Amino acid sequence: MKEGVSGVGPASRQHELVRTADGSATLSWGAEHFHSVHGAVTESTHVFIRAGLEAAGKEHVDVLEIGLGTGLNLLLTWVRCLEGKLSVGYTALEPHPLGSELINRLRHAEDLGWPGLHDSFLERMASGTEEWHQPMGGLRFRRLVAPVQRFEAHGAFDVIYFDAFAPQHQPEMWTLEVFQRMFTALRPGGLLVTYCAKGDVRRAMIAAGFQVERLPGPPGKREMLRARRN
Repeated sequence: MKEGVSGVGPASRQHELVRTADGSATLSWGAEHFHSVHGAVTESTHVFIRAGLEAAGKEHVDVLEIGLGTGLNLLLTWVRCLEGKLSVGYTALEPHPLGSELINRLRHAEDLGWPGLHDSFLERMASGTEEWHQPMGGLRFRRLVAPVQRFEAHGAFDVIYFDAFAPQHQPEMWTLEVFQRMFTALRPGGLLVTYCAKGDVRRAMIAAGFQVERLPGPPGKREMLRARRN
């Protein structure tokens, strides 16, 4: 669950490393965090991997992430590829990328038991190019700096990880227009998953054409949302 301040990029603020309840790391400033303090890996696995990536039920999945942040969702997806479960084409939108020093301090790859991935992960997170990186371990990755409000794609993705900062801090990320863009970006049968379960968000998704279901949330959250393009 990301929280932040509307219009302020996360890289522009002072961050501290915090260990969450499952032992994995996240970043905070004051009382605000990039991931749930109830478990960063636990939350990301529950919301994005199990309810999204694995629920797609495909051998190859094209993923769009809205809000790359610390890259935890990317790394969890990569691990699934390395385990031989599927291959992934991964596009991430991140107008405010974090610096390599912060990513290095988090040591996400070590938290997941894949320390050998750290350097390759850091290389991708710190890259200044928007071109596709060389495929590695079943994952093909690119990062785009375009804001979601200007992103154009048509039937290109199977799953969207919608991991933007919370609606109370970045309401412009959770609008009907944004979800209409997400609907268009998905293939028929495609899924959008998010930690957020607010009624206004659910109604905006429905108005955009999605079929929306409430699912049990990760520890610390009662519900999450999964939207499907039929």
